[in-house]
Amino acid sequence: MIEEKFALAANNARDPVIVAFYEAQAEHRELGTHSHARGQLSGLRRGLLTMGTEAGAWIVPADHAVWLPPHHRHYGWTHGAVEGWSCYVAEPACATLPARPCTIRTSGLLREAVMRASDWQGESLGEQQWHVAMVILDELRTAPVKPFGLPMPRDPRLGLIARALLDDPGDRRGVDEWAEWAGISERTLTRRFVSETGFTYTAWRQRARLMRALELLAEGEAVTTVAIDLGYDSVSAFIALFKRTLGVTPSAYFQRA
Repeated sequence: MIEEKFALAANNARDPVIVAFYEAQAEHRELGTHSHARGQLSGLRRGLLTMGTEAGAWIVPADHAVWLPPHHRHYGWTHGAVEGWSCYVAEPACATLPARPCTIRTSGLLREAVMRASDWQGESLGEQQWHVAMVILDELRTAPVKPFGLPMPRDPRLGLIARALLDDPGDRRGVDEWAEWAGISERTLTRRFVSETGFTYTAWRQRARLMRALELLAEGEAVTTVAIDLGYDSVSAFIALFKRTLGVTPSAYFQRA
């Protein structure tokens, strides 16, 4: 049982199984690249967060969280005002948790348990606190993984293209122009984008644009401005793609968040 397996870590005053924090901030905040010996679960009650590793990037809206196993180097930044929380899990307790970074949809139970843990004082856990910690681990273990991430290609030439598109998602160059720019054949580019990311080049670029759109909208940019800046043919085309991917229009999405 998980209680028996991680009892030592939880009862060691120097290494409690769960350490949680909650904070609200009014402005953009950028976190440099770093890593933790513990696993990290970070989520929001309000606002939008971007987090990423060498392998990919994630947009984390309200009521979602991103999970990072121990020792994964990552970066991140918030967009405008946010209310967020982070939960750090002792490495032994991560053995049965997701082995790769991912985004999950958080349950009300998980959020409230983390909020409770953020009020704990001291390092050792009492019996009631131990049960709350087990609820957090169980909820994380069984939470549905959400697919809205952006895996990065491993091929260095494709990596150049991917980073250029992340820097300027509105770049209108076609796949043939990118291939020539990166010194790779169009056929190889097309084939390896699928094999290394799971997406075609076109689908990957659409996701990069949509992730940037979420960031800009969270920072208060108008829908029309975002659509034009990101290279969409029309505002209606942008709204249609947004709704097809996320299930609601941009305005409804942020009203819900």
